[in-house]
Amino acid sequence: MTDSQKHIIGLVFYPGMTSLDIVGPHQVFSALPGVELHRIWKTLDPITCDDGLVILPDTTFANCPPLDVICVGGGLEQRSVVDDPEVLEFFRKQGSTAKFITSVCGGSEFLAKAGLLQGYRAATHWGMREQLMANLGVEVGTERVVVDRNRITGGGVTAGIDFGLTIASILYDEETAKIVQLLLEYDPAPPFDVGSPEKAGPELVKKAVLFMQGLSSLELAKSAS
Repeated sequence: MTDSQKHIIGLVFYPGMTSLDIVGPHQVFSALPGVELHRIWKTLDPITCDDGLVILPDTTFANCPPLDVICVGGGLEQRSVVDDPEVLEFFRKQGSTAKFITSVCGGSEFLAKAGLLQGYRAATHWGMREQLMANLGVEVGTERVVVDRNRITGGGVTAGIDFGLTIASILYDEETAKIVQLLLEYDPAPPFDVGSPEKAGPELVKKAVLFMQGLSSLELAKSAS
């Protein structure tokens, strides 16, 4: 761990986000030396994630310092936030000076709509790939983490840990990232080898899409009630 420089990392939280998208990277970043972490939203009001977890921001858009790393995740309810002009302007402002512009899962949509992925490859949740390519003109990679110059993007949800370790290796060095991985005992051994659409096969993917659409419809019904 040779880098003594302080790194200012901002994680953008919002109502209806998927907690693990950001909690995974947050756990990695919090284990790094010399990191100043900001949990950011418009206000300091509690935020309820799409799984019911409640998170308390500590930094607002208005008082956020210039960030070295800005990061955002996705969520079942991101559609109610992703076109918010105030949110997109915050990304544009921070993205104009940040050393690294990053996302996990569907968070790449925020970056794309803020104009921060033009000419870059990016990863996203497999269910978002077509939308990112067809509607937003982003070249989408199927890797778990895509590094394209200073744009670093992770795939869906659990890829946030891989993403965080990748950033740790860039900010510090490979050994530091390995130490953090060991401290977290991050040694994936899933009970089923179906963690990507390529491995799961078309039948299971179709069922997963229907399941995901059902969850989204439920969230829309809840928000309308």
